[in-house]
Amino acid sequence: MAESRGLNDALRDALEREPGNDDLRRHLAEQELLSGDAPAALEHCRRLLGSDPGDPGLLDLAARAAKAAGDDVAAERYAAALGPRPPAPTAPGADRGPGDSRTPPPRRARNPVAGDWDDDEDDEDDDGWLDVERSVVRLEDVGGMEQVKRRLQLSFLGPLANPELRASYGAQLRGGLLLWGPPGCGKTLIARALAGELGASFVSLGISDVLDMWVGRSEQNLREAFDHARRTSPCVVFLDELDALGQKRSQLRHSGVRTTVNQLLSELDGAERDNDGLFVLGATNHPWDVDTALRRPGRFDRSVLVLPPDEPARAAILHGALASRPTAKDVNVDEIVARTALFSGADLVRLVDDATERAMERAVRSGKVDPVTRSDLRAATKESRPSTTSWFDVAKSYATFADEGGEYDELLDYLKRHKR
Repeated sequence: MAESRGLNDALRDALEREPGNDDLRRHLAEQELLSGDAPAALEHCRRLLGSDPGDPGLLDLAARAAKAAGDDVAAERYAAALGPRPPAPTAPGADRGPGDSRTPPPRRARNPVAGDWDDDEDDEDDDGWLDVERSVVRLEDVGGMEQVKRRLQLSFLGPLANPELRASYGAQLRGGLLLWGPPGCGKTLIARALAGELGASFVSLGISDVLDMWVGRSEQNLREAFDHARRTSPCVVFLDELDALGQKRSQLRHSGVRTTVNQLLSELDGAERDNDGLFVLGATNHPWDVDTALRRPGRFDRSVLVLPPDEPARAAILHGALASRPTAKDVNVDEIVARTALFSGADLVRLVDDATERAMERAVRSGKVDPVTRSDLRAATKESRPSTTSWFDVAKSYATFADEGGEYDELLDYLKRHKR
């Protein structure tokens, strides 16, 4: 049970940082139910079903959670919405309690609560849970952010993409880079663009892909993911929420999560395996929570601050968000750009959504398509606030009082320019 509590604590911390991460919330709901907290699991299911009421897996999970919580009426309602279904297969070791340190099931459980087990014994490749992509995004597709792209080109892409230059300096085709900054500002997009520039395959790993209730399985998940990435090299491995996967071990109360950090360090070092052709990119909103061992040379020794989009980037994001909406001729994107300093990319898309809702309300009343107008965008902008301000308030404290070796100088300069 101690290991299960450790996993649940890590998932709760990660969800607190990323409350909109539905995959993370779903994984936590599964773990809450397995560890005996059915009411908490049911509450998470209700929130998820609010945005996706027809998801069979969620309905099944909600029915089980409601039944375990003693709410038979809700359990029957969720089961009825799910409809008739065949009996779920019995999972090997299902009679064991959560956190049992005995041998875990032989195959990786993607949804152990719903009985979704991969028990195909003839499948020789057990990495089917890992999606490997070929990114078609390039840095030129990323609007604005010229300073970020220039730094990436000089310190990362240039040396790694030039074989003759690498040979001259004896450099290996490998590297580690940490992307950090406020949420919703394009760290994942930058990672995909880097993979596209390198012509490499792209693997994205989040905390819900790695952490597992079974003792030793989280480390196994990491090892399998990195091994699969090595087989598809050159490959960019993108570790999202690195502060959750690689949290400072001094802050961890449970050994199970601490050994996951140790496994990550081992994979980055490539002590037992060849990391040539493997590029590891990490993204975090909380670089001060990342274990210092991850920042030493040879691991994430280089970092790039990804700040809210500048004016050209905001214009590109707004144009892109408006492209699929009917818009009036009087719409002036430059006007909105000038009023949205510190807005993240996600904030800008939400702003356009709010303006579109105003136009849709008029269309519902009139019965005909009504375009998004300049007034709609102005009103939406007036009611919107940048979500990054709370992050900057926290980051300023760390940058001011915990800056080591000028690590946060760029952030402090940005705050000064924006009078924060």
